[in-house]
Amino acid sequence: MKVLIVDDNRQVLETLMDYLEVKDITCDCAWNGEAALEILKQQRFDVIVMDIMMPKMDGIAAVTALRNQLNLTTPILFLTARDALDDKTAAYQAGGDDYLIKPFVIDELILRLQALCRRGEPKNTNQLSLGGLTYKSQSDQFYCHQQPLELGRIQSRILQLLLQQQPAVVSRQHLIDTVWADEEPDSDALKSHIYALRQTLKKHTDNTIPTLSTVHGKGYKLELV
Repeated sequence: MKVLIVDDNRQVLETLMDYLEVKDITCDCAWNGEAALEILKQQRFDVIVMDIMMPKMDGIAAVTALRNQLNLTTPILFLTARDALDDKTAAYQAGGDDYLIKPFVIDELILRLQALCRRGEPKNTNQLSLGGLTYKSQSDQFYCHQQPLELGRIQSRILQLLLQQQPAVVSRQHLIDTVWADEEPDSDALKSHIYALRQTLKKHTDNTIPTLSTVHGKGYKLELV
C-alpha cells in the first residue's frame, strides 16, 4: 500500500510515517494542501490521509481541487481534530471517503487504510474522460467534444493508458511493456506514435482538451493546461 499523508504538524507526520512503514506501508508526505496537489500531479497513491486545518490551502479546499481539477478518485481519509458535524459534512461533500478524529488509536487508522485500499478507486468500466477528451469502451473509440477522434490501434492503446493513469507520469518502459507486450518495437516507434498523438490532439486544442506532455527523464502524461 502507498499512502500520502498531508498534515502541517511535523510530529504527527513523523509518528505516522514511522509506524506505517513498520507495517510495510510506503509513505510520502506534504505539509499543506498546495504541496499535496503538486505531488499528486506526478504520483499515484492507494490512499490519501488529509488534515483539515493547514496553512496556504486547507484540507477541504485541497480535496475539492484534486477531485474537480485533477479528476482524482483516490480514496481519502480525513484525519483531524475537528469533530463538529459541519466539518464532517464539508469533508464528505468535498469528496472524502472516511473521517477519523484526533486523538486516535493507530491500529484503527491501519484498519481504515486497509479497508479503503481494498475498496480502491471507483472505476467506470464503460468510459474514461479528461476535460473534453473521452474514451468509450463499448465502441473502443476516443472522442473530442463528442466528435470521433481518428487514431490508429497503437496510438489508441497509448492514449488509453495515459488517460487511465493521469495525472501520473507513465514511463517509456511501462508504455512499451503494456502496449507492445512481448513484441519489442523499433527504437523510434514509441517516439513516432507520441509525436503523431500530440499532433492529433493539437488539432482540437482548447482549454478542455488535454495536452500530451513529455516529462524529461520520467516519461509522458496527459494534462489540462
